[in-house]
Amino acid sequence: MTEAPPISAPSRLSDLFSGANLFPTLMLGGGISMHAIETYITATLMPSIVRDIGGLSLFAWATTLYVAASVVGSIFVAVRPAGVSLNRCYVGGAALFGAGSFICAVAPVIEIVLVGRAVQGLGAGLLVTLGYSFIRFVYPEALWRKASTLYAAIWGVATFLGPSIGGIFANGSAWREAFAILVPIALAMALLAPRRLPRGEDRHQVAPAPYAQIALLLASVLFVSFAGSVEAVPLRAALVGLATVAIFAMVAIERRARARLLPAGAVRLSSMLARIYLIMLLMLVALASDIYIPYFLQGLHGVTPLMSGYLVAVLALGWTAAAFLTAGLSGRRAVVSIAAGTLVEAVSTGALLVLLARANPDSSVATLAPATIAIFGMGFGVGMGWAHLVTLVLKRAPEDEKDKASAAITTMQSLGSAFGAALAGVVANSTGLLDPGGVAGNISAASWLYGLFALPGLAAFVLAVSLLRQR
Repeated sequence: MTEAPPISAPSRLSDLFSGANLFPTLMLGGGISMHAIETYITATLMPSIVRDIGGLSLFAWATTLYVAASVVGSIFVAVRPAGVSLNRCYVGGAALFGAGSFICAVAPVIEIVLVGRAVQGLGAGLLVTLGYSFIRFVYPEALWRKASTLYAAIWGVATFLGPSIGGIFANGSAWREAFAILVPIALAMALLAPRRLPRGEDRHQVAPAPYAQIALLLASVLFVSFAGSVEAVPLRAALVGLATVAIFAMVAIERRARARLLPAGAVRLSSMLARIYLIMLLMLVALASDIYIPYFLQGLHGVTPLMSGYLVAVLALGWTAAAFLTAGLSGRRAVVSIAAGTLVEAVSTGALLVLLARANPDSSVATLAPATIAIFGMGFGVGMGWAHLVTLVLKRAPEDEKDKASAAITTMQSLGSAFGAALAGVVANSTGLLDPGGVAGNISAASWLYGLFALPGLAAFVLAVSLLRQR
């Protein structure tokens, strides 16, 4: 049973912003926007922060703690105590995000910034998960896919806007103001939530929290995040290995536990729901190889830092464009779009092996243009499938476990991005980026990186084809 407003069979994206849907859409989209844009703003601000207050050795932990805390926030939505409604969770998420932003704004040392980032991440995890959890309470089913499309587009736009906004504040050494400006916005959202959002599910009985699975999942995120910040290649590999072991241990416990973290069947490959989640994870792992695109554009193609940022931003434009172009698809055509998207992402990623992994010191347009198209294709492939994957999760999850299903979407995002970034670091640093370095090392590292990172996309394609057969 839902609390959706009585709108009859809406079919346009604009219906998300009409009538009773307007304020919930602004609230939920705003929560996801804050999380997504802040991720990229902070990445741009961190060099300025450590220049002002020190703490270069703790640089990577600003992201590590944020990601780990966001996973905890996303899980809380699924295991929250009885009587805690979704709109109360939203109040808590917005308040925590504002409190974390305030702590970062006034921090005298890097350690306090890290505390603020952890608090921010906890609130962000709640907000982004609630964006998916509220879909079935705010909108009629005919609008679920449109809402998922909008939220997918928000992530794409954030990839473009975040570095640009962060750059504005970083250029003026105004990083404190970049955090402070978020505080009143977050507090306003917290105050409006009880009046503008429905209560959502208000449960009276809750199963015991899956503490063992949560601990192992957090351990895997911390291991893999730390792997991306250490210099010793053997230690990187060991940390990624430990993260993988933690994931397998979590899956083993999840299969037998009475207190589950994920919805029923989500850890068995024979289940359609498990394959949907795995496609999400693999697509984001492949996409994470984009973190090295600016480096290779500058080192091999003579592109300026500013221009390399804009060239990478076309990935976000691809994601957004595909999300809107495929928004009207449903049923089998939606699953075809997922399969086609995974293939487009895999082919585009693999194409960079040829197009990016070569010396082009004169920034030849003949070389850069095809590479830019491939970068666009990486984002376009994800955009073709993401909203439809979200909709399938909401439809396929058991009725009494939709909170878990929604929380798991955010968990897959965090795990895919964290694992992908760490693995990209291991591959690049182990195949020439550090030794021998220079042009030859960059070509070798780029070749290995984009050759190997096409494989997760191909694996996702195989899984997507299996969804077609099952339907």
